[in-house]
Amino acid sequence: MFLLPVQLSIFAVPNPAVTPTNLLYNVVAGPGALLRYRRNGALTGPLVRRLVLGTLPGVVLGAVIRVLALPGPRVFRLLVAALMLPLGIWLIARTLHPAPSEIRRPEPAPRTVTALALSVGVVGGIYGIGGGSILGPILVGRGLPVAKVAPAALASTFATSLVGASTYALLSLAHSGSIAPDWFLGLACGLGGLVGGYLGARLQPHLPETFLRLLLGTLASALGAVYAINALR
Repeated sequence: MFLLPVQLSIFAVPNPAVTPTNLLYNVVAGPGALLRYRRNGALTGPLVRRLVLGTLPGVVLGAVIRVLALPGPRVFRLLVAALMLPLGIWLIARTLHPAPSEIRRPEPAPRTVTALALSVGVVGGIYGIGGGSILGPILVGRGLPVAKVAPAALASTFATSLVGASTYALLSLAHSGSIAPDWFLGLACGLGGLVGGYLGARLQPHLPETFLRLLLGTLASALGAVYAINALR
């Protein structure tokens, strides 16, 4: 989620190729953490299946929308800002000031999770994060523990990134312009993420839940603010 601004601003990956490049990064970087979660048995729950099956069709639709309707960088930055800034602020507020009735709030219904995954899959296909990075803050904000959400969100991100990057590659065959991923950059960044993801999965069980929630919210808010400033200049 937070690598895309680097690709867009520092490496100058053109639009909309920056989206599939980030999806390619997710494909390469994901297996390290997934392997760690699989050894812990964290990839067998029903939440993993719901998120993956819900986001897969959404990411294909999101890729089509990104290529046909949102090719420009300014509209894309505004979309990211409108999504991430309020999401990060909401998560921070829910963590610091939980309402008494929400402390033991029941988990969302399966249909709600599936519908949410489908919607987020569309946004993830447009943004280039595969869906799981958006679903993570939302589900954590709804009261699910980070330890349960993290492996499910990562599995969703990996599956939808694989499908999304393939969709963009196919769309590039029928449309002109910078649509296909930057294969070298995506693979190079993904190798670093592969190691980092595995180490992060090892560290996650040893970090306080509140710290993880605040970190996630702060990063999302900062990213949204940066995109809003850049888009409005």
